Amino acid sequence: MRLALALLLAICTVAAAQSGKPPPRFERNWDSLAKDGVHDPRSPAMRQLQEPREALSALPADSAGNQVRWVDALRDGSINPRSSLRPEAEVRLLETDIYMSRYGSVPAVRFPHREHTLWLDCSNCHEKLFKSKVGANEISMLRILQGEQCGQCHGAVAFPLTECARCHNTPRTPAKPRQAMESAR
Repeated sequence: MRLALALLLAICTVAAAQSGKPPPRFERNWDSLAKDGVHDPRSPAMRQLQEPREALSALPADSAGNQVRWVDALRDGSINPRSSLRPEAEVRLLETDIYMSRYGSVPAVRFPHREHTLWLDCSNCHEKLFKSKVGANEISMLRILQGEQCGQCHGAVAFPLTECARCHNTPRTPAKPRQAMESAR
């Protein structure tokens, strides 16, 4: 498993050097429903479904995952998802960002609650995946890579885990040397 983690770190280091935006001539390709290996082409329900190319090509392009920048699509009004399957459900939009910082050489993680609560109710993650108490969660890349914690969605329906810089997105402020701190007094 350490090898897998090291490999992912190497991929992410290369990915972090890139902007995360698709190259100017980036061409998106989606398999047709009949050839995606998920849908049964003989099913009569296939006539009811929209082809991915038709559905997704008008949305903001991404170079990773399913090739759509979903948060950008939400912000620019390209999509307007239902807030709940139950119309009576209260929508709880949380504006708080959480900053997680474990290792000195890796940029800190800024977890934007707003972007997540635009799509999901709090109960999707709390209390099963994450406790609602500060410091109560031991976030681990190993667990995430195994499909736990953030890995429940990222790598499945949200952008893939190879896009390290999308989460590790907050530069660390270098600590002042002790001497500089003392002279500042």
